[in-house]
Amino acid sequence: MKIKKNDTIEVTTGKNRGKRGKVLRVYTETERVLVEGVNIQKKHERPSQKNQQGGITQKEAPIHISNVMLVDPKTGERTRVGKRGVQAASGKLRFERFAKRSGEAIA
Repeated sequence: MKIKKNDTIEVTTGKNRGKRGKVLRVYTETERVLVEGVNIQKKHERPSQKNQQGGITQKEAPIHISNVMLVDPKTGERTRVGKRGVQAASGKLRFERFAKRSGEAIA
């Protein structure tokens, strides 16, 4: 997967289109991501030992990875992600992610 935890993404489709947020968790098995402040779902809960009051709670729900794009760290626009080999100081080849729009490396 090209999207990782703590990346800033933008939603490309659906009711949350245009919203941006930080990735909180990546579910690799189902190809979904949990994004902060995006895809808020309401849940009706009855009173219990944990939640004495009960009522309506809100939390983020995962959204499919095909519906999000990474935000370019240089320009602040949506971009695709690529991988390229970089020679490390030890002489070993390691791979880094980069934004295809600007060519900037993604930390």
